[in-house]
Amino acid sequence: MKKSYLIAAGVAVIAVGWVLSGQFGGKEEKAAKPANDATAVKKKAALPRVKVRTSAALSKVNELVILGKTEASRRVSLKAETAGRIIAIKAKKGDRVKKGDVIVQLEVDDRPARLAEAKAKLRQRQIEFQADKELSARNFRSKVKLAGTQALLESAKAELAKAKLDLNRTVIRASFGGVLELRPVEIGDYVKIGNPVATIVDLSPILVVANIPEAQIGFVRSGLPAKARLIDGRVINGMVRFVSAEAITATRTFKVEMETANLDHSIVSGLTAELRLSLGEVRAHRVSPAVLTLSKDGLVGVKSVNNNGIVQFHEIQLVADTPEGMWLGGLPELLTIISIGQEFVKVGQKVEPVPTSSPAVSALKGK
Repeated sequence: MKKSYLIAAGVAVIAVGWVLSGQFGGKEEKAAKPANDATAVKKKAALPRVKVRTSAALSKVNELVILGKTEASRRVSLKAETAGRIIAIKAKKGDRVKKGDVIVQLEVDDRPARLAEAKAKLRQRQIEFQADKELSARNFRSKVKLAGTQALLESAKAELAKAKLDLNRTVIRASFGGVLELRPVEIGDYVKIGNPVATIVDLSPILVVANIPEAQIGFVRSGLPAKARLIDGRVINGMVRFVSAEAITATRTFKVEMETANLDHSIVSGLTAELRLSLGEVRAHRVSPAVLTLSKDGLVGVKSVNNNGIVQFHEIQLVADTPEGMWLGGLPELLTIISIGQEFVKVGQKVEPVPTSSPAVSALKGK
């Protein structure tokens, strides 16, 4: 009997212990839940991290570099102004000629005879006019008759001038000094009016011609100092003599010409050349091309972080692209640029910036 009481008492103790342990265990679970929830909220509230680099603007000579080619300053096709057979050629392809030099001579045929006839006709008309003039002064000739005689005189003068001009045109001369580039005729060829007989190019001055993108054309003007590096390594200096006022429709570029002396004709037409235009000094940031990004409107620029950790976008102007990096204009003097992670954050978003070193800023701090 006593043993039964002991068993019952033991069971009761175990039951109480189990109940109490369940209550305390539940409290611990409930106490643990808020801790876990706080951690989750904390994780959810963590800001995206981006690497940033504080960049300071530096002075940079704004030089526009564009590929072009050399061109003759003038190119003229000499054409026959009268018909005839070629009897003499005074210059060959490649010759340097001066203004007025004879290039081709045509057969004169009966032109001297027609010139003599025109001279004789003129003398006759002069005599007739003089006689009628004297008679008219004494009222022996009407004014109508005198006017008719004067008209015949003027016609004779015109015929003489025409005969002289036609004879002179049998000799085809260089219209300016240059190089005889083409001569598609030979002795014995018959040419008609308008047939080409030679092409002369003027290589002094020589031009370097390039097409400038519309984004930079506003900086270019006539008289601007310029230089060009030829494909053989020679560097020539000159100045801009022409800037097109109308864009080439297909490329949206503008034609620009640099002029330079070429007295010895050592620079020929058609050479590849790198045209360099000095557009003055500007303030610009030197950055890696990797920091560039696009806005939602498709504009090229960089993203930065302001003092409040908010992402901003800045459209850029390309000043120069060098092996050391890209030089960007149109930015504030000091800017915290996102160098890694710019593609994963949006404008207006708050981020946690992680700084990296900047040579330009370090140099400024050391001053």
